[in-house]
Amino acid sequence: MIGFITLSRRRPIGLVLLGLIAAKTVIASEGEAPKPKYSPVERMAPARLKAAHEDVVRIQASRRPPSPIAGLNDYRSILHAHAEDSAHTGGTRLEMLSEAKQAGVQAILLTDHHRPPKDFITDSWRGIREGVLFIPGSESRGFLIYPTRSIMGRMSDPAPAFIEAVRDNDGLIFLSHIEERPDHPMTNLDGLEIYNRHADLKKDKECLPTFTLKLTDPESLAELEESLRLFPDEILAAQQTYPANYLAKWDAETKARRLTGVAANDCHHYMVLLVTMVDADHVRIGTNVDAEKDQRTIAATLRPGIRAMTKGHQPGDVLARIDLDPYSRSFRNVSTHILAPELTEPAIRHALRAGHAYVSHDWICDPTGFRFEAIAGPDGSAHALMGDEVKLSPNLRLVANFPVSCRIRLLRDGRVIEDRQGDSLDVAIQEPGVYRVEGWHTLDGEERPWIYANPLYVREAK
Repeated sequence: MIGFITLSRRRPIGLVLLGLIAAKTVIASEGEAPKPKYSPVERMAPARLKAAHEDVVRIQASRRPPSPIAGLNDYRSILHAHAEDSAHTGGTRLEMLSEAKQAGVQAILLTDHHRPPKDFITDSWRGIREGVLFIPGSESRGFLIYPTRSIMGRMSDPAPAFIEAVRDNDGLIFLSHIEERPDHPMTNLDGLEIYNRHADLKKDKECLPTFTLKLTDPESLAELEESLRLFPDEILAAQQTYPANYLAKWDAETKARRLTGVAANDCHHYMVLLVTMVDADHVRIGTNVDAEKDQRTIAATLRPGIRAMTKGHQPGDVLARIDLDPYSRSFRNVSTHILAPELTEPAIRHALRAGHAYVSHDWICDPTGFRFEAIAGPDGSAHALMGDEVKLSPNLRLVANFPVSCRIRLLRDGRVIEDRQGDSLDVAIQEPGVYRVEGWHTLDGEERPWIYANPLYVREAK
């Protein structure tokens, strides 16, 4: 993974400064997920940001969480998190801890890049620090891995032996970056990412040129700074899309085996955009993790506003600093909510393996209290939680409760079978299958995904 600006480095600078073509609205067919109404660039227009923010405020004000599940707590957790682990990571663990407390995050499952001889288990943070549980792990070989003890001597083993080494003694392993390995087998894996923030970043081809334009014009820069002050979450979420390819793999693979879906926050704090003066007619644009040689130099002949920006400054002065992804904002952007009896490493591991979790874009609304259950028995006394297996029975119902009214989509084996508005869903089930629930909200007239629940696996009674 690489820095924010560097993603567009292969594009000639002339293309960066051409006008951008906005994405057209596409209407979803029946049963399909809603399609985006606006492109990421369109979403970042001040009027669009303001409208989306006003809807977020309205939604949050209507929040009335359901009663909690007895014996379980909802822990806002972050998987796929980077700090002090590579040249392209800008944040520190102390910074991550401070911002986790600010964002109400209770657990962080670190994924250090594998850099021998450093041991990502023994040389990392483990345990509770100031109320936040840290579990060490690594992003390695296309996986998020969380072994319970050092496996440095097994990191180069053939794939089956490597997976076995990770999972030994209650370790966890999840397939990462599905866009890079859509056909990877899921044998002996605990689950997979069902959303990845960095995948959305890679899909977006318009925002980077737009930022270049804004960073090299005083008026546009002032507008961007004001938008970031007023609507920070909405700006970071402008690139957020429905992860259709991730979910398609999940839906296909869960027909054969139980697999926990988790969110890849993929935070690095590496999207701090910097404009540095070279001389009166030139500036460099890069990020907090870019070496000087990798930054773009832009001339005033191309962007005349540069001269106004450099006036009164000296070479080397930082003329603008736009921090798009502090950890707290990244944590609000997407998280994995884990339902566990206590905030301990064994309890979190057990809950993740069992699929007692859901993914949420928390910036839209705090989802705490969401629940998706199977209820069976003549008196409705038999309950199963998302991630569990249940037997098909005459009285089986699937029940979902949300803290606010939203668009609720119930899917069986990847196909929508219920689509309604409300804060709850109660459906009698007459067929076996893998059932999962999504929650959506309308922001600025555009439907945006909010919650993805892990499935309930309804099996034919034998």
